[in-house]
Amino acid sequence: MSDMELSGEIVPPMANGEVIFEVPWQSRVFGLARVLCEAGHFSWDEFRERLIARIDARKTSQADDTYQYFDCFLQALTDVLADTGLCSSLELEGRFDEFSARPHGHDH
Repeated sequence: MSDMELSGEIVPPMANGEVIFEVPWQSRVFGLARVLCEAGHFSWDEFRERLIARIDARKTSQADDTYQYFDCFLQALTDVLADTGLCSSLELEGRFDEFSARPHGHDH
């Protein structure tokens, strides 16, 4: 899996060589990106370019320390899904709204 590694400032939060997920949606988004890439829907380099752009944009737009890696990761995934035609931004917004309306503790 060396061709799918993230390095430098785009590396996810890690401890002892393992990615750290604070909440379940983060691991799901990470897994979804990897599975779609491995299935050939987009290259890991295409995804990384969008992730780098999202991280850079977040750094320049925020003066405080609210940077959250997986927020940028999710934004990069939605960018690549829309750009490749796998799922439009409108479809993604609809799904987000649908899942957000579910009660707390519901398994998404």
